[in-house]
Amino acid sequence: MAKHRLEQPNRGSTVAKKAVIAGSITLGSLAAAAGPALAAPVHTPLGTFEIPALPGEQKAPEAAPAPKPVAKSPAATVEIPNVGQFTIPGIGQNQIPQQFRPHGGAPLGQPQLTAGQKAVKAAESKIGSPYSYGSAGPNAFDCSGLVYWSYKQAGKNIPRDSYGQLGGGRAVSYSEAKPGDVMIFNGGGHAGIYVGNGQFVHSSTYGTPVKRDAVKEWQLTGIRRY
Repeated sequence: MAKHRLEQPNRGSTVAKKAVIAGSITLGSLAAAAGPALAAPVHTPLGTFEIPALPGEQKAPEAAPAPKPVAKSPAATVEIPNVGQFTIPGIGQNQIPQQFRPHGGAPLGQPQLTAGQKAVKAAESKIGSPYSYGSAGPNAFDCSGLVYWSYKQAGKNIPRDSYGQLGGGRAVSYSEAKPGDVMIFNGGGHAGIYVGNGQFVHSSTYGTPVKRDAVKEWQLTGIRRY
């Protein structure tokens, strides 16, 4: 009898194994119906089995956090005349003095025009315009009106009449005259703008349009620099 019992298969072990296998199949079927799921190993006396996660237990992988934008450090560009441009980190462009900002409103290497030089350009642009007493542009001029209008285009207000123009600014000699200086003739009764090389632009009288003339052809009273 004892020998007969030893030869009988272990019914308890077989039942337990079938139960574990059946449970694995059932869990696997539930997981398959619910879609892909994570699996975890389970150790038992009969072996190790992968048990899929039950529906509702699976966790979606967390998305990686979006990278935070990196703040850019301020930097400013400076321009050294006849040398070049340089970038200086740690400061804003508005902290750079105007004369050292790129180009300064003018092409690289070209100095900015003075108010007088701008006034010359404005006056020369009106060569050929008619004379009209009491007019200060933009289509017709008297003598002081042309000077006044030209400086206004350069961003500077000066006296409107020739006598006022003679009394303003700073007096300079003819040998020191530069383009843009205001020239007063005939004791204060006439005005024009010096353009260099012994010439000036003016609006002289009715029937004569704005033109260039030689300074030496007129009676020079004074020169004023604004």
